[in-house]
Amino acid sequence: MIICNIYADTWNISKKPANVPEEAEWKPRFLEWEYDDLRQGGPTIIWNENGNVSRMYYYSKDKKYRAIELYYDNGKLKRRNQMIYWSFLNEKHKNRETEEYSTLYAGKYYEYHENGRLKNDKCYTIVISKAGKLTSEPCGIELTFDENGKEIIPTKYDEAGYFSDNGRARVKSDGKYGFIDIYGQEVIPMKYDSAGNFIENRAWIKIEKKYGFIDDTGKETIPVIYDEVQDFSENRAVVKMSSKYGFIDDTGKLITSIKYDDAKSFHGSRASVKLHNKYGFIDTDGDVIISIKFDMVNSFNDFTDGTIVMINRIYCLINKNGKILSRKYDYADNALSCSCIRVRLGNKWGFIDETGKVIIRLKYDDAEMFHNCRALVTLKGRKIYINRTGEEIE
Repeated sequence: MIICNIYADTWNISKKPANVPEEAEWKPRFLEWEYDDLRQGGPTIIWNENGNVSRMYYYSKDKKYRAIELYYDNGKLKRRNQMIYWSFLNEKHKNRETEEYSTLYAGKYYEYHENGRLKNDKCYTIVISKAGKLTSEPCGIELTFDENGKEIIPTKYDEAGYFSDNGRARVKSDGKYGFIDIYGQEVIPMKYDSAGNFIENRAWIKIEKKYGFIDDTGKETIPVIYDEVQDFSENRAVVKMSSKYGFIDDTGKLITSIKYDDAKSFHGSRASVKLHNKYGFIDTDGDVIISIKFDMVNSFNDFTDGTIVMINRIYCLINKNGKILSRKYDYADNALSCSCIRVRLGNKWGFIDETGKVIIRLKYDDAEMFHNCRALVTLKGRKIYINRTGEEIE
């Protein structure tokens, strides 16, 4: 996967490429290899290994919306997500901006068949509370069409979700949830008080105040006995009962007892757990693989072997077996930025990589995280930008 902002001089592009929509604001900029930084600006184009456009990010000229587009290998549009900023919404939505909510977006979501015909059309609102909680709500009926343009989800539903890999989509009618197949047929009855999307061929369902899981035939594979559940991840799911958390496998068998004060889903074959106000990690067999002794932990992921943990106000990087990879710091960010982690020791800031190696010496009086692989730092009262090697740049 090749990731790069279009940069006019480097890529010899003096005008907007043909596959950038007419309404897109075109301000070419350079972006290095960090995926997270794509969210910091635009437009951005991502090519696949064959040289075809794979994704595109851009803002409209009037700044009313931001669009994310995904493409098939043949270059045809696969999906378009259009997010409209709250200041351009109608008065009904604007009134949602209260002391409780700090940000409100509305969006349109389009999905296309490989032959170019529209597959899905739906809208949604995204609300971010002042506490940072994000919720997504439908704001209309989703329409779904087959490859010939025939509507296959009748508009009788109050709500409709996306189709999962197993060809099932969640729908809601008269306050109850069920599932339809790609032909619009109700294959799982509308009898649930709530339901999730199918993930790893399991969907959680709620009946009255209890949760369980079903498979794509509607068979209840995991009994509806839990107070709370999380989606399956790596064939494991978090369950809650009587204010305590544990884990089950995809057959419903408990791989841990339900004893933890908190638990998060598996990522990178590790899941964080909390017990007696301390945190640690278990493996997919349910065994504690990293001692429950930390005051704070972050999740592992599938791309790196390390994560930042904190104990007694000291931060360090550990691997998936709990081995310390870095020296101890007074502060460390909990996320990578341009494959770097910002750290502080005493009053000096610098950066380490995901192996714990210092790649930019701790000499700065202040430092911000990398954005577009540029970091603003302060050295002896002078504010400058540096790149990932620590070199000063304009």
